[in-house]
Amino acid sequence: MTDVDILIIGGGPAGLAAAIAAHEAGCRNVLLLEREPALGGILRQCIHAGFGMHVFKEDLTGPEYAQRFVRRFHELGLSAQCDTMVLSVTPDREVTAVSPAFGLQHFRAKAIVLAMGCRERTRGALQVPGWRPAGIYPAGQAQRFVNLDGWMPGRRVVILGSGDIGLIMARRMTLEGAKVLACVELMPFSSGLTRNVVQCLDDYGIPLLLSHTVTEIHGRERLEAVTVAQVDAQRKPLPGTDQRFECDTLLLSVGLIPENELSRAAGVRVSEVTCGPLVDEALQTSVPGIFACGNVLHVHDLVDHVTIESTEAGRQAAKYAQGQGEAGIPACQMLQIRDGAGVRGLVPQTVCAGRVADVLPLMFRPAAVFKDAAAVVRLDGEEVLRKRFRILTPGEMVRLVVPKEVLERHAGAGELTVGVEV
Repeated sequence: MTDVDILIIGGGPAGLAAAIAAHEAGCRNVLLLEREPALGGILRQCIHAGFGMHVFKEDLTGPEYAQRFVRRFHELGLSAQCDTMVLSVTPDREVTAVSPAFGLQHFRAKAIVLAMGCRERTRGALQVPGWRPAGIYPAGQAQRFVNLDGWMPGRRVVILGSGDIGLIMARRMTLEGAKVLACVELMPFSSGLTRNVVQCLDDYGIPLLLSHTVTEIHGRERLEAVTVAQVDAQRKPLPGTDQRFECDTLLLSVGLIPENELSRAAGVRVSEVTCGPLVDEALQTSVPGIFACGNVLHVHDLVDHVTIESTEAGRQAAKYAQGQGEAGIPACQMLQIRDGAGVRGLVPQTVCAGRVADVLPLMFRPAAVFKDAAAVVRLDGEEVLRKRFRILTPGEMVRLVVPKEVLERHAGAGELTVGVEV
């Protein structure tokens, strides 16, 4: 059994930021475990620009953004094991991992940071009729093929779903010479960032078919075509609206799922809305000493927000490992955080106002598209904060900041809600 102060699971942008923050907060015995052969996570294959505008005030590609943290990680002398698969995490913060270089290992940590990221939904979750021919890929897998491995998945492409990876791959496949026939979205709005709809579809003349879905897959050995139909308000296909697209490739961009199998096995309570751990203002889960950040907590739209959140998780994990987690606060009334009308997946879910340093950041996704709307924060029904937006969409996360003095003025409150008002 090897003892460490802080053990971080995941070497993507979340894990790297948490490790750096923990070291800068005074923890020197920090170990990061990563299952891929190199640090950087998903950013290694995201060769497009659009990263770093908030953190660095620069427009960087994914590898450039990741490399800044990898470089800082090594400058600080932090330790990482790549090609290492974590097999289990216990509520007592004991971790079992295996790797070709070190074999089976057991670690005991004072604090753990979960930063495993998320995975894509696959065709098996969609239940679309048809055979299982070659040519159907999650959009992120296709991105890896093209950007890291140099393989082209196909030449005539339909994209199901309008998540950011799917939108970006519509542009990427076009630039590599493929013909992208359409991007098909079940909902009446795009689930990706507006800028990606404009830059990746509109700029290349690729149609976005809202309120449509793939109803049948044709081909047995290799994909030959897909049938697309319009759907009604209940998301059921409308008779007589079928279109057939002759294609050899179908990319799926139909949602991301936080990788929380290890979290559940450790006894961490998981939200039914975000599919990530339930956390408090310190990003600590329901298991003391286990923290969560990044896409394993809730799926983000901007990596800059992942970095900001994970930096805080690293600091809080360091405080816990140093025995400062709840110092000086003998009793703390927990404030329950609730989704109001038009809001989905507020994070964090509980707050101790006495432990908030300066401000309480709240993040959520709108439940629908709202124009000229306001996000309203209430404490026990009393409005304490209102922020107006020209437009709110489910594809773009909203970040609100509640000052500590507002919480202190309502010290006896038991519930905080955030809702959208038009």
